[in-house]
Amino acid sequence: MKDRALLFINGEAPKSFPGLGNYRLIACTDGAFHYLKNLGFPLEKLDFISGDFDSHSGVDENIYEEKFIHTPDQDKTDFHKALEIISEKGYHDVDVLGGSGGEQDHFLGNLTVAYSFKEQLNIRFYDEFSEYYFVPKSFTLKGVKDKMISLYPFPVVENITTNGLNWPLTNGNLSITERLGTRNFAVEDEVSIEYEKGDLLIFVGGNYL
Repeated sequence: MKDRALLFINGEAPKSFPGLGNYRLIACTDGAFHYLKNLGFPLEKLDFISGDFDSHSGVDENIYEEKFIHTPDQDKTDFHKALEIISEKGYHDVDVLGGSGGEQDHFLGNLTVAYSFKEQLNIRFYDEFSEYYFVPKSFTLKGVKDKMISLYPFPVVENITTNGLNWPLTNGNLSITERLGTRNFAVEDEVSIEYEKGDLLIFVGGNYL
């Protein structure tokens, strides 16, 4: 069993679930608990459900109440508080479902939360269109030929060089206000990325859910 955590948060509900046996810890925020119930998710697989639970009432909530972790701090999002719990439990790799869709300010907020944890946790988001995550300054993607690759500066990336993309970059700069690296695609099975300064969010297109 891999030392990975799976976290469901309250964005758009996933169309399907990954192999639960690949995770040592499975958790959700209280908002995601509702859609997991409706989708028939095996709730007994959850290790914890975190949130303030203001909207919870009913049989399922009573059955799994021993797994509730109350996090009433209104200065942090439920996603942020769930990541704190996961980090405190000693996990480093976290796959997140439900991070996109719905209200777009929540989506942007989720990216910002992931950015704040990028030194502590390796967070990967998955939805029905792509996987996306922050990458270190030297990184290689494997098995991506013909997939859409979008490079998104957060907010700037300096001296970036790529190999294996249809439109490569050589010592280029990306900026959220001037030049993005979106909607590229891989022409090789491996794509290498190196940059000197800034932070880079990458989107890899594909049917992940």
